[in-house]
Order: sequence, then C-alpha cells, then structure tokens
Amino acid sequence: MSLEKAKEYLKKWNLEDRVEEFSESSATVELAAKAIGCEPEHIAKTLSFQVEDNPVLIVASGDAKIDNTKFKEQFHTKAKMLSKEEVEEKIGHAVGGVCPFGVNEGVRVYLDISLRRFETIYPACGSSNSVVKMTVEELETCSKSLDWIDVCKGWQENS
Repeated sequence: MSLEKAKEYLKKWNLEDRVEEFSESSATVELAAKAIGCEPEHIAKTLSFQVEDNPVLIVASGDAKIDNTKFKEQFHTKAKMLSKEEVEEKIGHAVGGVCPFGVNEGVRVYLDISLRRFETIYPACGSSNSVVKMTVEELETCSKSLDWIDVCKGWQENS
C-alpha cells in the first residue's frame, strides 16, 4: 500500500518510472546500497522524529548520524525518534520504507546538508524493498521540504 502511495505521489513529477523494487530487503542503508550496487552514503535515509506535537522527517545521507547538539539548536528540543509503532501511524509508511513521498498531512520534511555533496541519491519509496533514483534537486522539489538543515555528523570524514 505505501509503495503504491509513494509511486502515485511521484507521478506529479514523472518520477514513478524510476522506482526500483528488489527481491531482497533494502530496509537499511547497508542493504539498500548492496541491492543497488552503490556506496552507502548515496542512500538518502529518512529518519522520523517527534518535535513538539508534530512528526518530522529528516532526510540525510546514509553515512550521516544525528548530532544531538545540532538537533537541539535547530528544533529547540531533544531528538526523540518515533517508535516503530508510531512511525506508520504518524508518517504513513512503515519502518524500512519511510520516505518523504506521499506522507500523512502535517508531516514536516527537512533535508540535511549531508546530501548536498551528491548529484544522485536513492531514497526509499514506501516499502522495505524499494528505492527511487533521483537528483538532490528532484528530492528537494518533490519532498516539499521546508528547509535545508545541518543536524548530522560523521559524514564530513567521507566527503
């Protein structure tokens, strides 16, 4: 269901034909990179948080990790990831397939600057065995992100 919802959403930008489905899982950065045949940092992982009363998605490169200090500076609260049970209800996609496409109303999407170093990236597409190949500019447009933010660490060593 989520895969179809994400693909339908991507039709607005004629990107639905770029969705790839795998027979194996692509639910983690490592599994997705192996399935695609790319470096893990090219995977655009989508992390789910609760900020005040709002669900928030942060899309970051596969080699980036949330920096709690930067997160608190950006959102004025401690980083609190949604539980596995909360993710599907609040975001609209299950863990392993969370992406910024076709999400529930009221979900705020942000892009981490760790993605800006790449031309092409691979976000999930609503299921634990799918990705969509796109440029960072396409992600910025179709994710309807509110802003580029700097809340991650660890990726600079791989730049």
